[in-house]
Amino acid sequence: MANYTNESHATARYVRTSTTKSRRVLKQIQGKNYHEARLILEFMPYKASKIIIKILESALSNLKQKQSDTINKKEITITNAFANKGPTLKRFQPRAQGRAFPIHKQTCHITIKIKN
Repeated sequence: MANYTNESHATARYVRTSTTKSRRVLKQIQGKNYHEARLILEFMPYKASKIIIKILESALSNLKQKQSDTINKKEITITNAFANKGPTLKRFQPRAQGRAFPIHKQTCHITIKIKN
C-alpha cells in the first residue's frame, strides 16, 4: 500500500482561459522539480503562467500542511498537471443590420499534483 502523505494537489476551477492555452504551459512543467518549474513559469509570456504559479504555490502549501517536517523544495516534483474543460460563457456581439454574432468565452479547471 502506497503512502499518500507525501503527495498533494491543488485545483483552480472556472479559470477564464481556454484549455488549449493552459495545456501549452502545463506541458512545459510536467515532470520537472518545483524550482525548475517555477523558473520556467516566471519567464513565460502567457497569461496562464501567472495563474499556474498561484496553483503551484497552493499545492506546495497543501503539502506543507500535510507534512509536519520541513520540506526541501528541490526534492518536490510535479507528477501530474492537466487542464479540463469548464463551462462556456455564451455572449453576443452586435453586428451590422441588427444581427448578433455569438461569442463563446472558454473556462477551464487546472489541477497540479506534486510529490515529495
